[in-house]
Amino acid sequence: MRDLLIRSADWLVTMDDERRELCGADILVSRGLIREIGVGLDAPEAEVLDASRCLVTPGFVNTHHHLFQTLTRAVPAAQDALLFGWLKALYPIWARMGPEHMRASARLGLAELALSGCTMSSDHLYLFPNGARLEDTIEAATEIGLRFHPTRGAMSIGESDGGLPPDSLVEREAAILTDCERVIDAFHDPAEGAMVRVGLAPCSPFSVSRELMRDAAVLARDKGVRLHTHLAENDEDIAYSLAHFGCRPGQYAEDLGWTGDDVWHAHCVKLDSGEVDLFARTRTGVAHCPCSNCRLGSGIAPVRAMRDAGVPVGLGVDGSASNDAGDLIGEARQAMLLQRVARGADAMSAREMLEIATRGGAQVLGRPECGALAPGSRADIAIWNMSGVEAAGSWDPVALLLAGPRRVRDLIVNGRRVVAEGRLTTADEAEIAEEANRLARDLAE
Repeated sequence: MRDLLIRSADWLVTMDDERRELCGADILVSRGLIREIGVGLDAPEAEVLDASRCLVTPGFVNTHHHLFQTLTRAVPAAQDALLFGWLKALYPIWARMGPEHMRASARLGLAELALSGCTMSSDHLYLFPNGARLEDTIEAATEIGLRFHPTRGAMSIGESDGGLPPDSLVEREAAILTDCERVIDAFHDPAEGAMVRVGLAPCSPFSVSRELMRDAAVLARDKGVRLHTHLAENDEDIAYSLAHFGCRPGQYAEDLGWTGDDVWHAHCVKLDSGEVDLFARTRTGVAHCPCSNCRLGSGIAPVRAMRDAGVPVGLGVDGSASNDAGDLIGEARQAMLLQRVARGADAMSAREMLEIATRGGAQVLGRPECGALAPGSRADIAIWNMSGVEAAGSWDPVALLLAGPRRVRDLIVNGRRVVAEGRLTTADEAEIAEEANRLARDLAE
């Protein structure tokens, strides 16, 4: 791979330890790493990428997604339902999916993320109908070229046992744990700069047993991988926890070994002050999913309180069946605005939200080598064209980014150019969309 010199960026937001912002700066990339940042860098053998009239940031990090849901956007029966009703409307459709659907939906979702400036994404795949496997999504991520954190999810308590999902979508717990071990051994890469890292992710307190939650935590720590699940998503979630476990979700998580700096929970909309303090003390991470939370009427997560307490927080787009989109720029703007609605106009700045979307997400996923632009960091870089009408008239392009360009101009992942001039370089966007539409029509019919 040739060295790459990103030259003459009008604005460069590093998110390094000093949170430096530079003007007219260059970045030299070599073998997937940022080698040097400065003005007037010279690298005669390097490929040169002009970044004049552009804003350069670290690549965005998506900490929660259900990629399989990109084939079930805007399903009429689920449009106006709260979480539990929404799930019940969609479970029968998802039960008809198979390996082809999983690969196609992951290609579509990851392509959409890449075009919105995302260089690293997690995914929570918790159902495996008709022979689908976790590697269906890993193959898609390898093709698109994003850094990928797939998590092997699971559901084990069906309707006949008092759970929410239909019995046809649940698995035996012994088989779940066996497959968890298989995918870790086959695909998890613990090395710095890894492109694929596997996590374990039983779906939620209302779809798996306490025993599976506990066993998954033991297995994850034995294998050195991270843990992920949904927690405290809405009032129904809290009520279920109190009725079935006799405690709030935070206590449930702590009792089963689901707190610590190797754990991150999605949503956490309804954490109370004691649970926020618990997460801060234990360095338990949170994937904040504002658009999905709004779409399902779940509420506004206490992100300001979490950040002030020291809870690691990243952004997540959640599945496209509850978000309708997988646009991280839009997610960041929504997150900033909701904190202002809840706490006042000074509750969250654009720069703090950019930090959450980049460095914050990398911290939540346990990737200190990502999320910032500094010598020695991985070369995961987003270049935004600020010369168009949507950015004209701006006094502060950094603050404007959340409301400015909706598609990244260039995206570099591990030193490789995945998006160039606003188009994917690794796959055909039209072919991805055509395949997804065909499969979605088949599911609808």
